[in-house]
Amino acid sequence: MPAIDDDDRPKKKVTHDIGQDLALLSVEELDARVTLLKEEIARLEADMVKKRATRAAADQFFKR
Repeated sequence: MPAIDDDDRPKKKVTHDIGQDLALLSVEELDARVTLLKEEIARLEADMVKKRATRAAADQFFKR
């Protein structure tokens, strides 16, 4: 049976659970999680901007 190269194995998707124990993670894994969380924060902030614009338009329409 041929050996499986690490490059051939499916990559695990980086995820992070809030409050997760970080003791066993490498610096590279921590960096990947920081990047993931920063991207998620940017996505959330962009959605907030859209929702505020929608609310402002509705407020203007209904003259609140």
